[in-house]
Amino acid sequence: MAELEPGTVGIVPASALGVAFFHHLTRGSSAIDASVQFLERPGSSSGRDLRESGCIRIEVEGEPRDLDAGSLLRPDLEGCHREGRLPEILLVCVNPDQILDVLAGLVRLLELAYEEGETGQWPLPTVILSANGIYFQRVRQVYLEMLEEATLLGRLPDLWPDPMTRIVGHLLRGVTIQTGVRKGNGGRAIYRPGPRGRTRVAGGEAQVRRHACELLSGKGGWFEEAPDHPPTRLEFDKALVNLASNVLGQLHALSEAGHFAPLLAGHLTGPEHAEDLALLAQQVFRVGQAVHAYGREDCWERIHAELRESLQTHASHMPSSLQWVELQLAQGTLRPDLTPTETWLLNPLIRYAKSAGLAPTTAYFERLRERLLGKLKQASARLHRRR
Repeated sequence: MAELEPGTVGIVPASALGVAFFHHLTRGSSAIDASVQFLERPGSSSGRDLRESGCIRIEVEGEPRDLDAGSLLRPDLEGCHREGRLPEILLVCVNPDQILDVLAGLVRLLELAYEEGETGQWPLPTVILSANGIYFQRVRQVYLEMLEEATLLGRLPDLWPDPMTRIVGHLLRGVTIQTGVRKGNGGRAIYRPGPRGRTRVAGGEAQVRRHACELLSGKGGWFEEAPDHPPTRLEFDKALVNLASNVLGQLHALSEAGHFAPLLAGHLTGPEHAEDLALLAQQVFRVGQAVHAYGREDCWERIHAELRESLQTHASHMPSSLQWVELQLAQGTLRPDLTPTETWLLNPLIRYAKSAGLAPTTAYFERLRERLLGKLKQASARLHRRR
């Protein structure tokens, strides 16, 4: 039966964020050992491409470092189980629409342990969901449904009330400001980790959360407990920053004719964007109050001020979605579609606003989505006209 390896961290996958976490958890890629490794995402070709290339290339202060992919890449969760060793902590850096695949892998771990005769004390990693977006409550509910379905089909025994409490208590939300850039794809990708950024960890059991933060911080990461804030509150705070930098950023970087001019986060704090930022803060705050992410003691002016402060702190950073647009344009592959980051920010906000009867707020976010799709359509059409 597979066992957890104390003190180990698995990062899935080797994405821009995942490599940035790896870089700081190995003290600037200088303390690399088997305690921090990457796990492949089921069905992904990127892990295979990196394995075939033989190296993961990290660029630090302009200097490239080639890391041995063979020693850093491990199989997916089921493969780790079959090897007999699982990471104690799993940092999940996939896109939000890929999280359910990871959760399905966790359920499969439990099923395999049950098949092998384990009846309750399953070895289960502490999972920290780190992708951007507003999704934790929904994902947690789907996770419960997956577990209950496995019970119904006889693949797991009855889990209530325990060990279900323990299983779900190992699912945490890590809302992060860690940045990173990836240039290129597959085995030719070059990763450029940003400065060490804070990740606030909420949800799950208090003891599990505390231990995870201590372990990750001890390896050089910046992980803090947020015991007084529910995950959804942290998601809304970060959503506002992402909406400003990525959605408003794309709207200002793309002209009506589809021309793209890169801009940095600090550009959005200029006086010409003051009205847009204030309106965005107001509308996000209204939805947040409706779903009780914000309380009566909160006010939109405060989160607006914190938004501006965050953008100014990361003034020299190009938002991730702008990096994506720039890369897709360079490769000639830009499509008129939202990235997963925007999809998992705008769609939940629209759904919540509709449920709360906030018609003007619903219309605001729908217009924002349509404006962005329109500009991406123009940029894509212009790209194809030039080819």
